Amino acid sequence: MPLSELKGTNVEKVALWHITEDVAYFIEYSGPDPLPADIINERKKLEWLSGRMLIRHLVESLGIQYKGLIKDQFGKPYLRDHPHQISLSHSFPYVAAQISQYNAVGIDIEQPTEKLFHIGPRVLDPSELNDAGQNMVKHCVYWCAKEALYKLYGKRGLLFTHHLKVDPFELSTKGDLLGRVEFDTIAIFAELHYIVQPDYVLVFSKNNT
Repeated sequence: MPLSELKGTNVEKVALWHITEDVAYFIEYSGPDPLPADIINERKKLEWLSGRMLIRHLVESLGIQYKGLIKDQFGKPYLRDHPHQISLSHSFPYVAAQISQYNAVGIDIEQPTEKLFHIGPRVLDPSELNDAGQNMVKHCVYWCAKEALYKLYGKRGLLFTHHLKVDPFELSTKGDLLGRVEFDTIAIFAELHYIVQPDYVLVFSKNNT
C-alpha cells in the first residue's frame, strides 16, 4: 500500500504504512541492517522489515542518508551516525514511525479490542479509568498515549498507572491530548495528537518541554 504521511515538516515527520506486501518486498527496501536470524515468524519478519523501511523513508525524506538503527541500553532505537530522534510502533497490519531533528518523540498504534477493558486497570489510574468508562476506543487512546509517553521518556522503571498521566478529554475522530511523565524529580509535559480510524488508533507526540 502507498505510504500515508500524516504530518510533516522539514525537521519532523510522522508516517503510516498498511502492510499488504510480502517479506521479499521489504527486504529490498529496508536498509543495511540484516533481518535477525532469531525472527522466524513471518508476521514478525514483516513488522521488523516494514519498520526499518518506514524509518528509512522518513530519514531520506529529510535529505540525509539512512545508515541503519542501533539501540541504547534501554532498547530505545536511534539512527546510526545521525542525532535525530525516532520512534516506531507496530499493530499488524500497520506500522507507524516518527522522526524529529530536535525533540524526543513517541508514537503508538493499536487496534481497539475487548482486551483493553482487562488491561485498563493495570495501566490507567482511577481518574483515567473513570473517564474512559466503557468506551473501547477511548481506552485505546489512553493506552496509545501512555505508550507514546513511555517511548518519549526512553528509559525503564516507569509504572503506567503512577508515572504516566493523561488528562481527561472529549473523544473525537482526532484531537490533542496533554500528557506528562512524573518520575522521582522528573516532570516532562508533552502534547500528543491522536487519530481514530475504524480499525486503529494512532497517537504521537507533538512537542515536549
